[in-house]
Formats: sequence, C-alpha cells, structure tokens
Amino acid sequence: MINIKKYAAIDIGSNAMRLLVCNIVEQEGKAPQFNKSSLVRVPIRLGQDAFTVGEISDDNIERMVDAMKAYKLLMKVHKVERYMACATSAMREAFNGNEVAELIQQEAEIKIDIIDGKKEAAIIASTDLHTFIKPDQTYLFVDVGGGSTEFSLFDNGKIIASKSFKNGTVRLLNNMVNDLVWVEIEKWIKTVTEPFDNVTLIGSGGNINKLFKLSGKKQDLPLSYFYINSQYQFLNTLTYEQRISELGLNPDRADVIIYATRIYLNAMKWSGARNIYVPKIGLSDGIVKAMYYGKI
Repeated sequence: MINIKKYAAIDIGSNAMRLLVCNIVEQEGKAPQFNKSSLVRVPIRLGQDAFTVGEISDDNIERMVDAMKAYKLLMKVHKVERYMACATSAMREAFNGNEVAELIQQEAEIKIDIIDGKKEAAIIASTDLHTFIKPDQTYLFVDVGGGSTEFSLFDNGKIIASKSFKNGTVRLLNNMVNDLVWVEIEKWIKTVTEPFDNVTLIGSGGNINKLFKLSGKKQDLPLSYFYINSQYQFLNTLTYEQRISELGLNPDRADVIIYATRIYLNAMKWSGARNIYVPKIGLSDGIVKAMYYGKI
C-alpha cells in the first residue's frame, strides 16, 4: 500500500524564481521517495534591482505578482496540499522587500518567508546530501546563488562549519564584489579545510548543473578540477551571444555562468579538492524535505 503526498516549494532567488512540485511516495517499511513532478523557472532578476538600486522596481514587482498568481494556480491544478515560499538575498537586501512580500500575500495569497544565509544553507543541507556523502570522507558543499554563496564543511557525515558570503553571480556581473570578500572566502576555506587531508566538493546551483550537463557525464560521476578550469577558459573565449547560440544557454544564464564557474574553481583550489560532485539539488528540494521532516 502506498500513499502519495503533494508538496511544493517556491524559491525566490536573486537571478530567478522557481516553483517545484514534488510527489512524496510513502510505503511502509521504506524510506519516502521524493519525485519531481514539475519545475517552473521564471527569469526575474531581482538582484539587479536589489544590489544596484537597493529596491525592487515596479516592473519586477508586477512580474513577481503575475508569476506568483500563476504559481498559485499551478499548485491548485496539481492539488498541492502544502507549500512554502522562501526568498533569499535580493529580497533580504531590498529595502522594500517586506513591502513586496506583503503585496504578494494580498494579491496572490502566497506567504513569503525572507530567510537569512544561515537558514538557506541549513535548508539546502537538509536535502538528500547524505546519499552523496560517505561517512569516512570530507566534503565542502558550495551553493552559488545570484546574491550569495553558501559553504558547508562536512566530515563523518556531520556539518563542521557553515558560512554565507555576499558573493554571487549577479553581484559579480555588476562588479559589486570587492577583493576583500574573495580574501575572506579564501581564508575561511583554507582554515576550515586545513585539518583534513582529502576534501571533495559538492556543487549546487543552476550554473554548475549546466556545466555538468555540458560534460555529458553520468549523474553519479564527478567533474575534475581540470574540466572546470578548461570550461572556465573556454567560456571566456566566447561572446555572450555565442554562449547562447553555440551552447544553448538561456540569456539569463549566459551572462552569469562564467562568474559562477570562477567561484567553484576558487573553492576547489583553496580546499585542494580535485573533484566536484553535482547532485541535482537546491533550495527548493531542501524546502520540500525540511517541510516533510518537520524542520521548518
């Protein structure tokens, strides 16, 4: 006898918004299965407003309200029984972020939780990471977003250290990350990984997923430092238009993928990692699992 629950998660990021609808299959004596039923991504770049002007523009507020109304209808059609909407650094830093969240609650009847970097890292870490993490190994988990990057160090299956830095792809695109932030990240990574001999990276985020897809590798195989480095060099030789036409990247991915690759590359270099695993997980997956297991 199986029981199926329908949960949904809305991830309001700095580069895009996502609605994930998930079927949770429960069967006696077995661990629940989390199967993606639908994923709808809308490229509303809130970080462009929040990080450069400090507020979300009227145009993007209108687009957000429309997107949320559409998400509400999609959840109704899917018969979603429970959902949660989380917003990250762009909504966090825009001075009208709370005002926009209130408007969306009125217009679309969706409540938005604006979460901090620490909670974001904790939610992502509550995904199926344990299936990728071997208990006798050390991993640096790196989630690159538009506004921030979350790092978590795992050893013996437990989080040893976790930190969020204001260094994301949309900030880098707008030349808003000074050298001191890079120095801080380097120092933090080197300090937390220094006691461990072999560190392996786990990468999360739309850009690393795209790099993995371009590699043509099987899901359970890692990408090497050499591959990430060569892709970084290759992407830099292409124009924005070529990255769209030749690699098939979305316009809102083609201008930020180089910056994301640089973050992963530096994280590998500073931790001494030779490989990076790319499980298909993110904040929306974490929200669903955290809801199911009663963590949020």
